[in-house]
Amino acid sequence: QVQLVESGGGLVQAGGSLRLSCAASGRTFSSYALGWFRPAPGQEHEFIAAINWSGDSAYYADSVKGRFTISRENTNYTVYLQMNSLKPEDTAVYSCAADPVWGFGYSDYGMRYRGKGTLVTVSS
Repeated sequence: QVQLVESGGGLVQAGGSLRLSCAASGRTFSSYALGWFRPAPGQEHEFIAAINWSGDSAYYADSVKGRFTISRENTNYTVYLQMNSLKPEDTAVYSCAADPVWGFGYSDYGMRYRGKGTLVTVSS
């Protein structure tokens, strides 16, 4: 099992940037796919981004493509979400997630493990 703890949320003005971090426990961290989710109207969790175990493959929701970047450091069991050009509609609790299987269906099926989240508020 993987435990995930997010940090880095806060209040930022529209157009600004934040970097979220997620620290994971478990010796199998480096073999897991990792991702970020946030709530959205009509959805419990909207898929934002995912990255594979080695960090050489990633994909994003259309709503954040070109503005957000996901990355990971397996040596310190951490995944990041760099968020640039933030918009008020990006305001949400952002949760990181992990799954033992890499795939392109996370927007439909989610990931197996998820943290409690960190709040990001973007003011206009």
